[in-house]
Amino acid sequence: MNASFRSIPRLLIGALALCAALGARAQLTIDITTSGARQVPIAVVPMAGEAGQPQSVSQVVGADLSRTGLFRLVDTTGITPLPSEPSQVSFPDWASRNAEALVIGKIEPSGDGRLEVRFRLFDVQKQSQLASYSYVVSPQQLRATAHRIADVIYEKLTGDKGVFSTKIAYVVKRNEHRFELQVADADGYNAQSILASNEPIMSPAWSPDGSRLAYVSFDQKKPMVVVQNLAEGTTKIVANFRGNNSAPAWSPDGRFLAVALSKDGLTQIYRIPATGGTPQRLTDSSDIDTQPAFSPDGQWIAFTSDRGGSPQLYRMPAGGGPAQRLTFEGNYNVGPRFSPDGKYLAFVQRTDGRYRIASLELATGQLLTLTDGTLDDSPSYAPNGKMILYEAQVGGRGQLAAVSGDGRVRQRLTSSAGDVQDPAWGPMPTN
Repeated sequence: MNASFRSIPRLLIGALALCAALGARAQLTIDITTSGARQVPIAVVPMAGEAGQPQSVSQVVGADLSRTGLFRLVDTTGITPLPSEPSQVSFPDWASRNAEALVIGKIEPSGDGRLEVRFRLFDVQKQSQLASYSYVVSPQQLRATAHRIADVIYEKLTGDKGVFSTKIAYVVKRNEHRFELQVADADGYNAQSILASNEPIMSPAWSPDGSRLAYVSFDQKKPMVVVQNLAEGTTKIVANFRGNNSAPAWSPDGRFLAVALSKDGLTQIYRIPATGGTPQRLTDSSDIDTQPAFSPDGQWIAFTSDRGGSPQLYRMPAGGGPAQRLTFEGNYNVGPRFSPDGKYLAFVQRTDGRYRIASLELATGQLLTLTDGTLDDSPSYAPNGKMILYEAQVGGRGQLAAVSGDGRVRQRLTSSAGDVQDPAWGPMPTN
């Protein structure tokens, strides 16, 4: 490996560092900090009929909204009876508690073993209803329904799409010989293991429609790129050439993967059909080119290269061609990921021996450091572009963390289950 890249912590040509602690049934703790961001006071009233259900819908809705750092939950104790219908709402009571928004609802049997979940969202100051929805679901779907409700509320109050119903993927390292590729809800709950191996699994990447995951597997004692169909559980090796096969990144149409291959010598960027086939070489430098990422419009590929003497970010046309250097501050900038609108790149920057998540505004070249950890790594944008999921090492243990695009809201999720590698935020659900 080129000496310029040896300092990248736990990096194997495009597979970024280990981190984050999470488990399928582990108790999770989410710490949220904000800096200067206004929080909307919102009252999420316990739903009528939810006390006997396997999941409190109102608690999940409140936790989702609170986790964004944009909302402050208003205490609902002391108001009796708690409203579940519009006729029971006393807007002056909620205004006296400084609530600007109010959520009420109820859960009732639908007669076929399922439940009807109804909720309403009100603007307290205007004393008007903003949203009213009803869902008929099984008791096991209550948590997913709560995420859907939180998505509606978030969009009504912010104008942006909510991402509470999305998924995240990551690799749990149980020990030196046990690795699991897991998929969980965006809040870390309901983790499901979709692959277990005695060899490392790295760099999971979601297909644009969320139906497949590409990742790097070492099952044959060398890195190869695999695509797994999540619904069918089937896998296909799409890159298993001589040397290194790593760093898969999907094209926006889901037809191709950009990958880093060393089959012709030094590691370079190639494009290969997502079903496998003959790779097309896109870079032709005398140094290491790796960690590709397609722009959302499919016109560009950003990547990491040390062709200028140190690892920096570059951009080239998606079909290959002259590369433009993007980063100039510092001697170590790696792992680019485009924001969903294509205006920013999130990446890892090393400053004074500390690895932090930073963002680059492509139009202006303005660079902003978003985190303040010592070993932050593997950034991945939420599909609405508002938060960036990443890895954070704290006290020698890995944790999942997230930061807003302006760095003002930060989340940290901790658990006692195991170390998680390479978190990746999935796309918006299609249904």
